[in-house]
Amino acid sequence: MNSQRHSDAGADRLASSVNAEFQVEVRRAGPAAVITISGELDLASGPRLEEELTALDPDVSLVVIDLRRLEFMDSTGLSIIVRAHQRLAEQDRELSLVRGSPQVQRLLDLTGVAERVRLVEAPEELLSGHE
Repeated sequence: MNSQRHSDAGADRLASSVNAEFQVEVRRAGPAAVITISGELDLASGPRLEEELTALDPDVSLVVIDLRRLEFMDSTGLSIIVRAHQRLAEQDRELSLVRGSPQVQRLLDLTGVAERVRLVEAPEELLSGHE
């Protein structure tokens, strides 16, 4: 029983360590919100991004997810972005992405997401008309 408690504590520390490497920053620019993510977007960290996307004010008409500091994204992260894009489109709102690392960009290209979502080099390309 004591060893079970020890292994649970180790799993908690591991989850905390993984989540500590993933960061989400949200800033408003008029009716736009820029969400900058860094670290690794995967099964362990995905709920943090989902929370931020769900918590956005309803008056946000443009959501820009900046992927430039994202080191890794798996299918969980991809799914979160696709669902957010669909949900925002249904509400006549837009989701755009700032291009990420080669690994992240390859995932977006191979899955066709890069063709469905507007991609830019920097958030400022989209914010000039929204501030």
